[in-house]
Amino acid sequence: MAKIKYYYDPETLSFKQINNHKRRLKYLLFFFLSSFLFALLIILILYNVNIMQTPKELSMRRELKEYETQYAILNKKMKQMETVLDNIADRDNNLYRTYFEMSPIPNEQRKSGFGGVNRYEYLEKFTNSELLIDMTKHLESLQKQLAVQSQSLDDIASLAKEKEKLLQSLPAIQPVQNKDLKRMASGYGFRTDPFTKVKKFHYGMDFSAPSGTPVYATGDGVVSRADSNSSGYGEHIRVDHGYGYETIYAHLSQYNVRPGQKVKRGDVIGYVGSTGRSEAPHLHYEVKKNGEHLNPINFYYGSLSSEEYAEMLKQSSQGNQSLD
Repeated sequence: MAKIKYYYDPETLSFKQINNHKRRLKYLLFFFLSSFLFALLIILILYNVNIMQTPKELSMRRELKEYETQYAILNKKMKQMETVLDNIADRDNNLYRTYFEMSPIPNEQRKSGFGGVNRYEYLEKFTNSELLIDMTKHLESLQKQLAVQSQSLDDIASLAKEKEKLLQSLPAIQPVQNKDLKRMASGYGFRTDPFTKVKKFHYGMDFSAPSGTPVYATGDGVVSRADSNSSGYGEHIRVDHGYGYETIYAHLSQYNVRPGQKVKRGDVIGYVGSTGRSEAPHLHYEVKKNGEHLNPINFYYGSLSSEEYAEMLKQSSQGNQSLD
């Protein structure tokens, strides 16, 4: 049997029995309240340290992890692409553009960003905004570099075609083949006139060859004249090669072309003769650039060996008599 406990009540000056039921109830309420608070604290701690997660949260975290992995892979590939582009840009500036005498493209121009106030505002509402903005900037930088490089290569290709056309147009071969020559009769410079016996400047080269020997166009171009209306030249042909270049083939016996006709280097355009102011059958050949005479000896790199060129240079340097 439980002991009955009493307490002294000073107001009534008597002992009263202690009511254990109320006291037990208070203890019980305190126990439940403290247990509830403790459980709530544990739940909050577990939630914050990610120990307790819902299936949806677990799924989202897995997806986020996959996205981060994919981003890392993509970022690595973009850096590899950037390295390749930098290598191409270096060759573009220091090789291709140098060869075609073009100014290099500054690095600031190749990698400059895109303008616009708060250009990436639409990406700021996402959970991983910083990641998305960084990747977008990187991609746009690569796009800009590709666009600049593509335009540069287009410019180079255009210049390459133009340069190829120029190289084909230059008067680069001998107008009469060596096998058909009797001799290289006279070169460029002061020579004795065959008629007056006075020294005067000879603006071309004379190739001594039998009448009817084929005469070849020395570069691509258009026949501008094929007539005998220039004093001293007799029957002659003029070819406009473009880029300021013109060649003249004089004292011909006949033509194989007409004015306005396009010719290619190596085409037979006429035949050696002795028309006009000429002492014997030969071809008088001239090269002009922007109306100024040039020494034809400088334009035979396309048909002569080094030994042949040296021999021709030696013969053309002799101060002999010209044939016209």
